[in-house]
Amino acid sequence: MQRKPFGQTRDGQAVESITLDNGQLSCTFLTYGATLMSLNVPDPAGKMVDVALGYDTLEAYESQDKYLGATVGRYANRIAAGRFTLDGVEYTLAVNDGDNHLHGGPTGFSTRVWQAEEVPGGVCFTYESQDMEEGFPGALTAKVTYTLEGNALVAHYQATTDRPTVCNLTNHTYFNLNGHNSGSILDHVLVLHAAHYTPVVPGSIPTGKIEEVIGTPMDFLYPHTIGQRIERPFPQLQRCGGYDHNWVIDGPMGALRPAARLVGDKTGIALEVETTLPGVQCYAANFLEGCPIGKGGVTYHNREGVCLETQFYPDSPNNPSFPSCVLRPGEVWDHTTVFRFSK
Repeated sequence: MQRKPFGQTRDGQAVESITLDNGQLSCTFLTYGATLMSLNVPDPAGKMVDVALGYDTLEAYESQDKYLGATVGRYANRIAAGRFTLDGVEYTLAVNDGDNHLHGGPTGFSTRVWQAEEVPGGVCFTYESQDMEEGFPGALTAKVTYTLEGNALVAHYQATTDRPTVCNLTNHTYFNLNGHNSGSILDHVLVLHAAHYTPVVPGSIPTGKIEEVIGTPMDFLYPHTIGQRIERPFPQLQRCGGYDHNWVIDGPMGALRPAARLVGDKTGIALEVETTLPGVQCYAANFLEGCPIGKGGVTYHNREGVCLETQFYPDSPNNPSFPSCVLRPGEVWDHTTVFRFSK
């Protein structure tokens, strides 16, 4: 593990870059947001390809609002109207996505400097979130351990609290398996191991229903390119500007099981995602434009990356029928996601 200074935040906190290399994959993280800055994987010819969108400067990470590569929390995705009730008490959160709370709020975990500790094969990031930070109850200790294991990057999330709270941690990397600077991902081939998804109302808040994907453009049970049906006049796609939905992963939550498979059309690099979490948000970067200049001076445009955010469902705190995201004292929020590459 190589650690190097990466500058100081606007409020004077030192940030480091941390590079891991196991001879098969290499990646660089920042202590700012426990952010994945780059991820180099081999194509079939053995050439290393950086498949993660990112920036070259800390200033760009601080000024962006697209969450490139970040570890997101305390609650990833949206909470309707920035409100939820837990044990009879209503909590009001910061609102930063129209009328809704998104990805932990304007100063969520993606904007915080995490502590980093070397562990065998990787790095463990820790962030201590204070009671009522961004409106969430309970002092929460969040940990994410990123390790390189053969041809896989493994994310192991853990969290504990001193008061009942809600928790939903994920990684928000934008993948482009042709290379971060290669343009559109619409010809990437995608499989989602999910026979159901959670449809949304305007504002991308789930209706509370869980619907079948069969017979709709949301069906990725068999391989389709991302762009094959993204422009169809299907209300859910029109509502979100394309794919930006939560799919209900087949199989029991808590078991490590397949969630997604993505293949780059130009490189042939394949990504298999496995997780213990109940859902995966597939976001085709419908609104990526307007972010700072990317690595190497590249300008990123809409639909030039795809996020596969393993997670609890959006707005779960307000939907008792969804898997519970509640974390109580004495419990450990403990989930794993594996990003496995092949060529």
